[in-house]
Amino acid sequence: TSLLDDMIGVGDMVLLEPLNEDSFINNLKKRFDHNEVYTYIGSVVISINPYRSLPIYTPEKVEEYRNRNFYELSPHIFALSDEAYRSLRDQDKDQCILITGESGAGKTEASKLVMSYVAAVCGKGAEVNQVKEQLLQSNPVLEAFGNAKTVRNDNSSRFGKYMDIEFDFKGDPLGGVISNYLLEKSRVVKQPRGERNFHIFYQILSGASEDFLCELKLERDFSRYNYLGLDSAKVNGVDDAANFRTVRNAMQIVGFMDHETQSVFEVVAAVLKLGNIEFKPESRVNGLDESKIKDKNELKEICELTGIDQSVLERAFSFRTVEAKQEKVSTTLNVAQAYYARDALAKNLYSRLFSWLVTRINESIKAQTKVRKKVMGVLDIYGFEIFEDNSFEQFIINYCNEKLQQIFIELTLKEEQEEYIREGIEWTHIEYFNNAIICDLIENNQTGILAMLDEECLRPGTVTDDTFLEKLNQVCATHQHFESRMSKCSRFLNDTTLPHSCFRIQHYAGKVMYQVEGFVDKNNDLLYRDLSQAMWKASHTLIKALFPEGNPAKINLKRPPTAGSQFKASVATLMKNLQTKNPNYIRCIKPNDKKAAHIFNDALVCHQIRYLGLLENVRVRRAGYAFRQAYEPCLERYKMLCKQTWPHWRGPARAGVEVLFNELEIPEEEFSFGRSKIFIRNPRTLFKLEDLRKQRLEDLATLIEKIYRGWKCRTRFLLMKKSQIVIASWYRRYAQQKKYQKIKSSAIVVQSYIRGWKARKLLRELKHQKRCNEAATIIAAYWHGTQARRELKRLKEEARRKHAVAVIWAYWLGLKV
Repeated sequence: TSLLDDMIGVGDMVLLEPLNEDSFINNLKKRFDHNEVYTYIGSVVISINPYRSLPIYTPEKVEEYRNRNFYELSPHIFALSDEAYRSLRDQDKDQCILITGESGAGKTEASKLVMSYVAAVCGKGAEVNQVKEQLLQSNPVLEAFGNAKTVRNDNSSRFGKYMDIEFDFKGDPLGGVISNYLLEKSRVVKQPRGERNFHIFYQILSGASEDFLCELKLERDFSRYNYLGLDSAKVNGVDDAANFRTVRNAMQIVGFMDHETQSVFEVVAAVLKLGNIEFKPESRVNGLDESKIKDKNELKEICELTGIDQSVLERAFSFRTVEAKQEKVSTTLNVAQAYYARDALAKNLYSRLFSWLVTRINESIKAQTKVRKKVMGVLDIYGFEIFEDNSFEQFIINYCNEKLQQIFIELTLKEEQEEYIREGIEWTHIEYFNNAIICDLIENNQTGILAMLDEECLRPGTVTDDTFLEKLNQVCATHQHFESRMSKCSRFLNDTTLPHSCFRIQHYAGKVMYQVEGFVDKNNDLLYRDLSQAMWKASHTLIKALFPEGNPAKINLKRPPTAGSQFKASVATLMKNLQTKNPNYIRCIKPNDKKAAHIFNDALVCHQIRYLGLLENVRVRRAGYAFRQAYEPCLERYKMLCKQTWPHWRGPARAGVEVLFNELEIPEEEFSFGRSKIFIRNPRTLFKLEDLRKQRLEDLATLIEKIYRGWKCRTRFLLMKKSQIVIASWYRRYAQQKKYQKIKSSAIVVQSYIRGWKARKLLRELKHQKRCNEAATIIAAYWHGTQARRELKRLKEEARRKHAVAVIWAYWLGLKV
């Protein structure tokens, strides 16, 4: 099988003809309309957020993509995950999966799918399952504390996350290490309209029991807290109470002790209550304004939660101590400065808590063994951002994306070049836009924007956003990717689309205008030392651990590193890490701004295609040879196009492919033979092969159909013949049985008649004999009677004579006497 089979549109954009923005978007739209949300650019996966559940992530799908070639099945995130996992397990190559895209494009879901796939296909066993469960359950915890509802996304990651999953030599997970980048801590104190604060605040208030809320000194009503935006406190389809239970359960699985979980929620409650502290102005004798806390009840409850002396914290909100060498100067804070100090404390407290959570999760999920480990990194980081109002956060985020784009182009070209060299194909130089010039504009140590910003923040005297912009106008005026109305370069003097308080940078993804307001403050990220020391004095062990610089014994008069320099160092470390691994890319695209299914906004998708540099990616991939395939699958797929290779080729696969291409008379400049792969220069050649294959398959299908029909008819005829013989034999048997029965019954009738005749004849003879015997007997009886009567008559006569004689004698005698 191949992704070319039953393809909707084009499954791999490298094969798109003609290649332009419109055809690119139309192809994506066509696939999106048919629920095909994944498309390839070579080995890069484009993922379009469908904003609904699709039945393509089932255990059956996992098995379908397991141990299959990347181009064997239709495009899917599981194919990339499987390719990365098998390269790591079988070839011992460390992998990284880079997931980029704008907010709402589905980056977090993509990272979850990658992790769930790897968890499903790697080994089993009680210990392995525990590690997998801990790695997966770290997600809900980080999402609760680091994600928020924004206008574009109901579950937007407001921090960058890089997770290294560590495996043993068998490919079973041993543990992991998470790195976080630039949490958007300004969201803690202020959210744009229609957006929410971090999820955890709403989850605690919705899901915690009444007793637990009393312990945290909180009330369930969102409107009681100034840090929570009310216009979108509830999100459709999101159950904050259920999510709170999920987070607590996840913290338990990851390995948080009960007292640690309690401490974390106490810090969250303290941050929430800090927003309710309000200040009022008060004039001092010396004429300076001083701020005082209006209602000390909130302050008292915060101090009870954190174990801080109330007077210490109250003083930290009203005074600021500046140390220089051996001198200490204490100044009062006016109301504006007090609010700044309060918000800075809330932001720092929450930001440090988040960093502590990441560290604590790392302690639980890190590999316990010291054996050599294979590593798969998953980078889920904010995509390029262009808003109506772009500030320091967007500048930093876009700088990170410039670096990612730079490494993406470098590694893609490097990968292409390595494959060409490996296969013995001549490498031709590829023309592409190198965004190193933009990276240099931002990060150069002498003339870069970040260096200028740091220099301005550290400079003594009055430092404002305007002075920073002036400095940029002097240093960067001649740079071709920097635009400012006030720069020495006259071409922007009359550009009314560019306000005076803004500067514009032409990024690889397009031009972005940044409002300079807030750059200096956000880069300084200052927390007054008095507040750090107040936090360190807390009896709450977690809060004390979050502010080590507050320890008077370890006072460091050096300024802490700025936010920009910290992020620059983090990005440099990340890039160094990524360059040691084999990269895999997932480019996420948001189809519409309404978070609705079945809607594809061409203009929005076009905008994302530009700033993700997808067309550039296709051109780089197509600059040499658009398609390459190993000889065996190539021969297997197209062997029916040549009589010599069909149906079986006995020799080496390469020789078979050579015979095949010669037979098809494909121009030599259209392909090259590598050591293990055939390289096809133009997609048209591939589509020609596909068309020929399709036609040949139709012919073969007709032939198979013809043979099948003949076979079917012959089989039916033989079956009918066999059936006729069987029926005939059964009939003959039946007929013979009937004939036999008839003959038998006739014989029985004849026999019965004969037996009757014989019986009657015998009867007659017997009767005659009987009559004869009876006659003889009667005659004899009569004869014997006659004889007897004669004898009786004689005897009677004789007796009478004797009697007469006797009588006479007697009488004689008597006479005589």
